[in-house]
Amino acid sequence: MVKSLTSHRPMLAITLKVVAIGLFTGLSALIKEVSDVVPAGEAVFFRSFFAIPVIVVWLASRGELRHGLVTKKPMFHVWRGLVGTSAMAMTFMGLALLPLPEVTAIGYATPIFTLILAAVFLGERIRLVRISAVAIGLLGVLIMISPRLGGGAGLTEGATLGVLLVIGATVARGFVQIHIRRMVQSEHTAAIVFYFSLTASGLALLTLPFGWVMPDGKTLALLIGAGVVGGVAQILVTSSYRFAPASMLAPYDYVSMLFAIVIGYIWFAELPTLVMLSGALLVISGNILVVWRESRLGLERGKAKSLTDPKGG
Repeated sequence: MVKSLTSHRPMLAITLKVVAIGLFTGLSALIKEVSDVVPAGEAVFFRSFFAIPVIVVWLASRGELRHGLVTKKPMFHVWRGLVGTSAMAMTFMGLALLPLPEVTAIGYATPIFTLILAAVFLGERIRLVRISAVAIGLLGVLIMISPRLGGGAGLTEGATLGVLLVIGATVARGFVQIHIRRMVQSEHTAAIVFYFSLTASGLALLTLPFGWVMPDGKTLALLIGAGVVGGVAQILVTSSYRFAPASMLAPYDYVSMLFAIVIGYIWFAELPTLVMLSGALLVISGNILVVWRESRLGLERGKAKSLTDPKGG
């Protein structure tokens, strides 16, 4: 009998997820710190390339390295790499123009855009609860970005461009999410993780002729650190799902706002505005509504399966 690699250990799962979220937020801070001197393409390369050794060691320790190197549909990874790398680059450019908490808050709209894109491209039905979640989430996004687009007193140079870049990244991540839904039908999770880092590194190298800089020692350490931290965070968040269902862990994504506020204040002297926090609260509410609905549907499907697919006799 093959021993299951999963078990129900919710406290461990929550701990892994929260630590991963903290590391991802720290990664954003590292990229923001060097954004004044390092172009986004170069930052994407270091973030992706130096995550590869961490991921390879992890896959090897789990006996999954073979799965990480085998793919049935290489073009799926190419498209995932193109869109995912674009999202990463736009996020990094946005970090140079906007406060860390604001970039974090706008990023919460990813599940909302994923719902919309899934309805358009996958034909998924959106009923009243999901429509309400989308409406609440989009209203929250509009509230968050309104000061940046309306020319208010708080507008800073490049802020409008920063908002557009981060929203573009959020929509791109929505495309990635629906694409991964197709990928997991034929591709192993290890392959998806490994080949994204590989393709992102290769794509980032294509920007070399467009103004890469030779980083000094401190900047180089921050860039390499971003890659290693990103690799470790990816491993922790993936591992967390071995010990608890995704629906239970989803709300802990929003701990990133606390991390972003603390890191943003201490490192960059940034404070979130009341308008931004109000919009973020609406987006989070919309996302929680989606999670609640999905968990209810899961229970209903489980009950239906127990009636139509009995395990006994």
